[in-house]
Amino acid sequence: WSASPLWWPPLAYTQSPHNLAILHLGQLSGPNAVTAAIVAANGLFAEGGIAWFQNRQDRSTFQRTFISAIALFLSLHSLGWILYNRPLENSESTAFKVGIIQGNIPNEIKLYPGGIERALEGYVRGYDRLSEAGVEAILTPETALPVLWTPENLLDETTAVGHFYRSILERNIPVLVGTFGWEKGNFTNSLVAVNGQGKTVSRYDKVKLVPLGEYIPFESFLGKFIDRLSPLDAHLIPGKPGQIFDTPFGRAIVGICYESAFSEHFRRQAAAGGEFLLSASNNAHYAESMPAQHHAQDVMRAIETDRWAIRATNTGYSAIVDPHGRTLWKSGIKTYETHADTVYRRQTRTLYVRGGDWLTPLLLGLGIAWAIGRFCW
Repeated sequence: WSASPLWWPPLAYTQSPHNLAILHLGQLSGPNAVTAAIVAANGLFAEGGIAWFQNRQDRSTFQRTFISAIALFLSLHSLGWILYNRPLENSESTAFKVGIIQGNIPNEIKLYPGGIERALEGYVRGYDRLSEAGVEAILTPETALPVLWTPENLLDETTAVGHFYRSILERNIPVLVGTFGWEKGNFTNSLVAVNGQGKTVSRYDKVKLVPLGEYIPFESFLGKFIDRLSPLDAHLIPGKPGQIFDTPFGRAIVGICYESAFSEHFRRQAAAGGEFLLSASNNAHYAESMPAQHHAQDVMRAIETDRWAIRATNTGYSAIVDPHGRTLWKSGIKTYETHADTVYRRQTRTLYVRGGDWLTPLLLGLGIAWAIGRFCW
C-alpha cells in the first residue's frame, strides 16, 4: 500500500508536529514504527477497558492490562526522548546560509500572463533581496516560474525565465528553481539547480504525481476518453525513482509537494548520500489546514532522515526545520515573504535510512506465527 500513489493514512501523522519524542521512533523504522507504537499502547488501554466493563468483579485482568499499557506508553516516549535529546553537533564546515522566497501567487492567475508577470517580479525582487543578505543559495516553490526551463527560453529576455536568468548572471548566487522541464515530448514538474555562473547543474523531476490532478490513472484506457476532452498535446509525466540531485552546495534530498507523504522516497535519497532536505510546494488551492498538514509531514521526514529541512511554498507554510523536528522559522499563510537562515549538511544514517521499514515485515511474520500456533496446535 505504501508503494501506491495514495499513501496518506498512517496514524503516525496524528502526532506531528507536536509530539516530537514519539516521532523519533521514525528513525528506527519509519512512520510505521510510530503507528505501531500508537496501536500497541492504545490497544492495551482498550483491552483494559473491555476487561473492566465485561467483568468488574475481576479487577486483576484490568489492572494487569492497564499497568502494561502505561508502562509501554512511558517506555516508548522515553526511548523517543533519548533520541530527541541527542546533540546535533553542527560545525561551521558543514554550514551554509540559504534563502527562501514565498511568492504568494494565487492559482487562479498563476498560469496566465498576469500571474507569470507577478511571479517574475516577486521572485526577481526576492532573489535580489536575499543576494544582498549574503545567502549562499536560494530555494523557490514548486513551479515558481510555470514555464519551460530550456536553453532557448533562458537566453530570451522577453520570457519569464530569461528575465530571472539575467538576475542570476548579475548576482552569481546559486538558485533552486521550481519550473517545468521537457522530456520526450512531455512536461515534467521539476526543480532545477543553477550555479552562480548560470549553468543548470542538476534537474529533479517529480516522481509521485497527484492522481487525476497531474496524471490520469490507467491512462491506456481512460486516457483515450480524457484526451478527447483536453486541448493539450502534451502531458505531465513522472520522473525516474532513482534520481540524484547534486547542487553547488551538496547533494540534496528533494520532495515536490505531494511527495512529502511518501517516507520511502526521502529514505532512498538519504541512503544515496543526500545531506539536507528540500521541499518545494504549491498549496494555494487548498484550505489552510492542508498546508499545516503538509508541514507536519515534512517535520516527520526531517526526523526520519536526520536532516535539516528547507521548505519553500507558494502561499505558506514555508519553514526551516532542524533534524529533531523543531520548526525554527515558519512563514505566514497567503503572504509574500523572504527569509534567510543557516542550515547544515549532515551525513548521519539512521536505522531507518540504513534498513528501511524492517518492523512491518517482522510484525507480520510474528503475527502469522502466532496465528499458526494458535489454530494449528
